[in-house]
Amino acid sequence: MQAPPSSQNRAEQEEPALLPPVDVIEDAGGITLYADLPGVPKENLSLQLERDRLTIEGRVALDMPQEIQSNFAEVRLGRYRRVFALSKELDGEQTSAELKNGVLKLRIPKAQHAQPRKIAINVT
Repeated sequence: MQAPPSSQNRAEQEEPALLPPVDVIEDAGGITLYADLPGVPKENLSLQLERDRLTIEGRVALDMPQEIQSNFAEVRLGRYRRVFALSKELDGEQTSAELKNGVLKLRIPKAQHAQPRKIAINVT
């Protein structure tokens, strides 16, 4: 049985967040996710993989000089959050992640038992 989330953890989950656009590509070896996270540095990015659930969270780091004040901002939320349900065929232990130019690339391979394989044919 899982313990209930702490009040701080619950508050973070309920805090408004932007849904980053994500492309998911599946091939014979697994899935690759590309998430657009502009303005999120590596230190502000959190990836959690629990059982069959992937959570991507990131905080935007905008360095604004104190003497400058914004009169208008189209996006006021400084946080991204996206949660995915994953297939049990995926091997979360072998997950790799790369952040480059504001795009997160996450590769989750299929488990060995779910990988396609060739069967040798013996001719007698």
